[in-house]
Amino acid sequence: MPPTPDPIEDDLDSLPPPPPVFHVEQALLGALLLEPHRAASLTGIPAEAFSTAGHAALLTAIRSLPAPEPAQHSRNTAWLNQVLAAAGEQTRGLTTTYLHHLIQCCPEPQHAPAYARIIEEEHSRRLLRAAAHRLIQTTLDTSLPHRVATTLAEAGALTTVVDDIATRFPTRSGSLSRTPASTPVTAHDEEAGEEERLLLATATARPGSVERMRWLIPGDFTDPLHAGLWQCLITLTRRGTPIDPVTVLWGAQHRGLVATGTAEPRELLGFLSEADGCPPEYWGEQILLRSLLTTAHRSGRRIEKLTGDPATTTYQLVVGARRALADLSAVRVRWQHATTPPPANARVSNRISAPPRAGPLPTTAPPAVRIPR
Repeated sequence: MPPTPDPIEDDLDSLPPPPPVFHVEQALLGALLLEPHRAASLTGIPAEAFSTAGHAALLTAIRSLPAPEPAQHSRNTAWLNQVLAAAGEQTRGLTTTYLHHLIQCCPEPQHAPAYARIIEEEHSRRLLRAAAHRLIQTTLDTSLPHRVATTLAEAGALTTVVDDIATRFPTRSGSLSRTPASTPVTAHDEEAGEEERLLLATATARPGSVERMRWLIPGDFTDPLHAGLWQCLITLTRRGTPIDPVTVLWGAQHRGLVATGTAEPRELLGFLSEADGCPPEYWGEQILLRSLLTTAHRSGRRIEKLTGDPATTTYQLVVGARRALADLSAVRVRWQHATTPPPANARVSNRISAPPRAGPLPTTAPPAVRIPR
């Protein structure tokens, strides 16, 4: 009869191995248990920086208890028993055997500051990943009453995390940044396409609005054809060329939008002539809003992908995150230009200054002017 497999043993075998930082945490705790006086110099690492509740509880217990005398600590385990009792009040599962195991895991107690630095770096990675995840979720939450404002607030919080990491971990020369693979382009949104067609039609009917909408660029469009047509409108406006559906079609041909079979001439003339009653600025803001949320989502994904790569150093995380946030910052500036009302024109004074009063007649003749010979 074949042996019956033990379900508990099978479950343990299926668990993934702990990450490298877990062993670093064990080495640091072992150093502090072996030489408790070293805990006083490790003030920069918080308990939540540890990956398990047991390790966090042990660090808190070690800090809460006064360090014993080295000679006394080497003779008995009284202080270790106090640490175990204090940590056991916060979490369960810690044993005396595990404390001795931690001591054995520490190769060099004097390397405790280096161990703490590694744990801080990994904690920074988790904080950055969590902030990026919150930004991603905010961009997808359609139930938010102020979706753009909340998204920008989360982006600001993410920027604060990046700046804090850069302050605590200064850059080092010779460390190249890592660039994650480009995010695949999302499927075309029919609602976005309809808004873009309405903008192109209304802007063709009212070309004066194109010059006022410098905050909208072709990169904000989801359809490459629509982006090319918007560039046509910008070019025609700057050249002073008359604008109507026919001239825009001719400009589209020069940009290769018709010759490559991207769009049929009749189709372009059709939707360029279907302007509605809304001003172009309204549709432009809708397109820019969608672009802002898409860019924020893409930036969060890029940062999240960076944090998921264990080969990425802390410096590379900072550089990569700042590059991703720079794209979002550029769209945010354009959004502020689009949604900020223009300043009220200064009032021009209508008062006409009175002519100067005539003074008394001169009593002496004016001096003669000598003309040089």
